[in-house]
Amino acid sequence: MVFSSLNFLFVFLPVVLLAHAVAPKRWKNPVLLVGSLWFYAWGEPVYVVLMALSIGYNYFTGLQIAGRKRSYRRKRALVAGVAVNLAVLGFFKYYGFAVDTLNGLLGLRLAKRTLALPIGISFYTFQALSYVIDVYRGKVKPQRSLVDFAVYITMFPQLVAGPIVQYADIEKQLNDRGVSLQKFGQGAERLVQGLAKKVLLANNLGALHAAVQAMAGRSVLTAWLGAIAYAMQIYLDFSGYSDMAIGMGKMLGFTFLENFDYPYLSKSVTEFWRRWHISLSSWFRDYVYIPLGGNRVGRGRHVLNLLIVWMLTGLWHGASWNFVLWGLYYGALLILEKYALEKALEKLPGWAARLYTLLLVLVGWVIFSNTDFARLGAELGGLVGVGASGFADAAFLYHLRSNLPLLLIAGIACTPALRTRLVKGMFDRPVLSAGITLLLFLASTAYLVYGSYNPFLYFRF
Repeated sequence: MVFSSLNFLFVFLPVVLLAHAVAPKRWKNPVLLVGSLWFYAWGEPVYVVLMALSIGYNYFTGLQIAGRKRSYRRKRALVAGVAVNLAVLGFFKYYGFAVDTLNGLLGLRLAKRTLALPIGISFYTFQALSYVIDVYRGKVKPQRSLVDFAVYITMFPQLVAGPIVQYADIEKQLNDRGVSLQKFGQGAERLVQGLAKKVLLANNLGALHAAVQAMAGRSVLTAWLGAIAYAMQIYLDFSGYSDMAIGMGKMLGFTFLENFDYPYLSKSVTEFWRRWHISLSSWFRDYVYIPLGGNRVGRGRHVLNLLIVWMLTGLWHGASWNFVLWGLYYGALLILEKYALEKALEKLPGWAARLYTLLLVLVGWVIFSNTDFARLGAELGGLVGVGASGFADAAFLYHLRSNLPLLLIAGIACTPALRTRLVKGMFDRPVLSAGITLLLFLASTAYLVYGSYNPFLYFRF
């Protein structure tokens, strides 16, 4: 079940919100746990068992780490906890990829079973890892309530697509949160705004990108149009889901950290990754990059640290070599900016720095979206005219004319322009705010009723 579905919006969410609202304080977490397990079981009931095992194992691992007085025993418990979590994630997400890679490299014929990837396993595994590591570091105290810990792992607003919530950020909120009418309303507004971004904009941009991809011969401008459509689609799709998660969190009394900060306005690739999927970047910084030594080492080791982090970041996104290449691509760019381009970028006019960053990010999304290397080569070549049917063609003009309003609105939605003082002032007026929110919700619902194209790019990460 995804957030942008009629079952979720008109059956699941109202039932859970009502049950949570009327439940006494001591029953709110059990109600939320039951609702979250219902949400997860809706799509893949068999993997609820896997999630339950993960919850139980990490809960007792946290208690074990905190209960050991000798450092070597605490470290042993931590190592075991990290190893088991990574082994489970590795088996379900990378088993087939590893077998295919070995067969290709060594000429073997190892058989493999096709395993369905448990929904959200990358997100809830990283949350579990942050918990056991932070307990070991003494950053948080172990959670004594199994129900409260299970709520942290399974909470449905951020279970499928994040943001990756570190336990330290909501430790107090698990048992000390309140929902005022104002906070509930703000959450509902954020939920509807995210739904509109996802359904009205990202889905239609996805249809445009699919139409361009289906073309046998493309001009250079058509290839760039497809890349731009995909870049806006993945941002509005993913940030829309983050908006919905943050909004639903507010409706339940939680405050989640922001996950996006208008990344396409960045003046460098380094800045882009401070603004894009902030919770993932923060996780790798806190639990991989800094433990490796961060930038407090020599240049050679620092370069190696960055390459390791970005290779793992790429692999986190998917079990395919194009994701590894995508991660290393960004690792190389960040190294280049750090040691060669930093001063030059600072001297560039703002528009030029943004254009430089946007072009590199667009190329990155082409790498990200093509798991087949032959197709990837053709896509990248098409951007510079290799194998293209010309610089521009009738197909480009047709798609541009047909989708110009969509592209303009989506482009504005990728910037803070919709949150200017004028629009913010409109949303600060309760009646007008409610009217706009209702119109967006009705338009999104109408699209879901009559539309058939409703993908979610990050659904199985």
